[in-house]
Amino acid sequence: MTEPAPDETTGHLASPLRTDAFDAVADAVVEDMQTLQSGIGMLIVKRGPNAGSQYQLDRAVMSAGRHPASDIFLDDITVSRRHAEFRREHGKFHVVDLGSLNKTYLNRKPVDTAVLTNGDEVRIGNFRLIFVAGPAPG
Repeated sequence: MTEPAPDETTGHLASPLRTDAFDAVADAVVEDMQTLQSGIGMLIVKRGPNAGSQYQLDRAVMSAGRHPASDIFLDDITVSRRHAEFRREHGKFHVVDLGSLNKTYLNRKPVDTAVLTNGDEVRIGNFRLIFVAGPAPG
């Protein structure tokens, strides 16, 4: 087998996930982390029908689902009417699946309940949401 010369390009790898839209979301995440109030969280839609939308988690419990009365209305058939809740307990944010058909995923793993940290990706149906939080109260 012949080895390529050191200055010879044999291929180019590029991430299909790295797009201008992704870069814009990443920039928004960094900016929001710096400007969020203490104890407040935010979800930024990275992928889905309303990419770029932001949802502030400013109450103890916020619902997410396809039902129009949801705090976080995700209008897509892949989302259950009452899909998940985002809860703030003892200064930490949690995501809780409400028995949804398509499950709730945290960083590509299905979860029933999980603690969220800055930069986590929550998947609800076809929606990908990035979680960011302001500084811890104190």
